[in-house]
Amino acid sequence: MKAIQTSLVKFKLDSNIKVSSPIAMTCLGNSYPSSAGSFKQELVDVAIKPMLDFLKQTGSYLMVNIYPFFAYEGNSNQISLDYALFKQNPGVVDSGNGVKYNSLFDAQLDAVFASLSALKFDDMKVVVTETGWPSAGDVAETGASQANAATYNGNLVRRVMTGNGTPLRPKDPLNVYIFALFNENQKPGPTSERNYGLFYPNMQRVYNIPLSKQGLDGNFIPPMNSGKSGSRPPSTINGSRSSGGMTKILGQTWCLSNHNTDRQKLQEALDYACGEGGADCGPIQSNGACFNPDSLEAHASYAFNSYYQKKARVSGSCYFDGAAYVSMQPPLFGNCQYPTGY
Repeated sequence: MKAIQTSLVKFKLDSNIKVSSPIAMTCLGNSYPSSAGSFKQELVDVAIKPMLDFLKQTGSYLMVNIYPFFAYEGNSNQISLDYALFKQNPGVVDSGNGVKYNSLFDAQLDAVFASLSALKFDDMKVVVTETGWPSAGDVAETGASQANAATYNGNLVRRVMTGNGTPLRPKDPLNVYIFALFNENQKPGPTSERNYGLFYPNMQRVYNIPLSKQGLDGNFIPPMNSGKSGSRPPSTINGSRSSGGMTKILGQTWCLSNHNTDRQKLQEALDYACGEGGADCGPIQSNGACFNPDSLEAHASYAFNSYYQKKARVSGSCYFDGAAYVSMQPPLFGNCQYPTGY
C-alpha cells in the first residue's frame, strides 16, 4: 500500500486516487453489543493500527465487508430474519448505550465504528466495499434463497438512498457496494458462494431490484415469501401476484422467459399466456412473423411480453411462477419485433 502511494505521489495522482484494503468482520474480536465493538487484540499492533495510520495520513477510507447473512446463518435461533433483511421488527437494544437497532447491517457497521473509536480513530471514514445475500445455498445454509436475496438487496438500496447514517454516526452518509453483479458460477466452496450475483453469467437477471431513486419511487415490491433455504415466491401460473396495490414499472421494459425454467413449467406458462391470459400469440404461430426461431424459450418470451405490455407493465405482471423476468434490454430473437405497448 505504501509503495503504491509513493508511485501515486510521484505522478501527482494521490489526490484523485486513494489506496486502501478491505477488512472482514472477522477482524473484530467483539461485535455484540455494537457499542463494545473492538478489533482482535493480536491484529491491532501488527496490522490494524499501522493501516489506520496510513489511511489517516493519506486521507483514504477504511474498507469493510459486512455480511449479515453469515451472522444470521450461524445464529438463526437467536437473530430474527426480519432484523437481518431490513424488514419491520421489534428491534434490538444495545445493552451498552441503550441505542435501538432495527437492522443487523447498522448494528454491524456501528460495531466497526466503535472499534475505531476504541483506537482513537473516531473520524476515520468508512466504505462498505461488499455486502449481499445469496439467492441459493446448501441445505445447511439457513436463509439462502432468491426471495431473501431480493429482499435484502432491495431494502439495502432503500436504506442507503433514503436513510441517514448509523446511530453512532448519524450524519455520515452510507457508502455501500453490493456484492455481486454476476453469479460466480465456477467458484469453489458451498453453493451460496456461486449465488451472490444480481445476474446469471448469461446476463439474465436473477431477480429484479431498484438501483435508483426513481426505481424506489415506483418499482420495488419485496418478495412476499422470505422463508429459509429453498423457499420461493408464492406459486401462481398467471402473470401477476397480489401486492397490496399494483405499480407500473417505469421506462421501456420487456418481459422475457427464464431459460433456467423447467420446460414443462415454461410450456404451462406459455399455454396460460396465449389462452386465459389473453396474450396476442398470432405472430408465433407457424405462419406468423415471429414463429422463428422455433423454440419454446423464444415463443414463451413473445407471449409473456405480450401479456406484460397488455397489462401496462404493472409490477407483478411479469412473473409466471418464476418463468419470466423483466429486462431493460430489447429481446434478440431473430428479426421479430416485440411490442412495447398496446
